[in-house]
This record gives sequence, C-alpha cells and structure tokens, in this order.
Amino acid sequence: MSDHSRAKPYMNPYLAGTLLGIVLFLAFFITGTGLGASGGLNRLLVFFQNLFVPEHIDQVPYLLKMAGGNTNPLDSWIVYLTVGTIAGGFLSGLIGRRVKVETNKGPQISNKTRWMMAFLGGILMGYGARLARGCTSGQALSGGAVLSVGSWAFMFAVFAGAYALAYFFRRYWN
Repeated sequence: MSDHSRAKPYMNPYLAGTLLGIVLFLAFFITGTGLGASGGLNRLLVFFQNLFVPEHIDQVPYLLKMAGGNTNPLDSWIVYLTVGTIAGGFLSGLIGRRVKVETNKGPQISNKTRWMMAFLGGILMGYGARLARGCTSGQALSGGAVLSVGSWAFMFAVFAGAYALAYFFRRYWN
C-alpha cells in the first residue's frame, strides 16, 4: 500500500473556509491588518540582501525602511505569519500523510519543462506582487473581507485571466 492511499481525507471545505474566516478576523483584530504572504517573503529576501550587499539597501528608499542602519527586516509580525504559514502547512501535510516528493504534471510535458514553467510562474507572480505592493492572497482575503470594490474587481480579473490563459496551456495537462 503506497503512502498516497493511506493519506487522510481533506478537511470539509465549508469547515476549512469557516476556520480561515476566523483566522482572518483574528488577524484584523490582533494586528489591525489582514493576511498576506508577499510582505513576509519580501522581508526575508531583504534580510539576505542586507547580509551580502548592505550598501544597496542603504541606497534604495523602499528597502531602507525595512533594513536601513540597525533595523532588522525580520522584526515584523508578517515574517512570523509567513514562517508560521509554511510550518503549519508542512505540519498539516505530515499529519495528513501527504508529504512526498513528486512532480504533478500532464503526460505531454517533461519534468524539466514543468519545473521551469513553475519557477517562471512563481517569479512572475512574486515580481507582480511586489510591483502591486501586495499579493493575491492579501488582496483577495483581506480586501475582499472588507468588501473593497478594487479587491473584488481584481479577483474577477485574476480568474478571468487564468481561465483565458489556461486555454493556451491545456495541451500540457491532457
């Protein structure tokens, strides 16, 4: 019997959504801001930039706010939220017996091409998140929760764009 066949079933999506809503409410209540991921990952990147090229940090006003002088870029609640999210996801995978090394792909694509496309997509999403000064999870969850019209318009555009783009990449998954 393989590990996959012993995997525990996923949580009921209605229960998971309710729990996510409670976490989002607590984030607003405790921190005064919502959820997101790009801010924490950005601060982790700035931490490493500051180790290797601190002179660059001191020349860029945007980075200077996070790591200039004696300021520690990791000294922010969003870093702990991001690390906790990654650790919690890994722990959940361990508990559910779903942690394994695999490459999910269609039969028409090689592992190498799949990984290259995944990294390219991740780089584009990360760049876009910083360019927009926020990530899709923060925009969708936090902005949508406070009924921001811009957040709702953004998410409709994301889904429409994803469905439109999926047409051109469907051959890799069939």
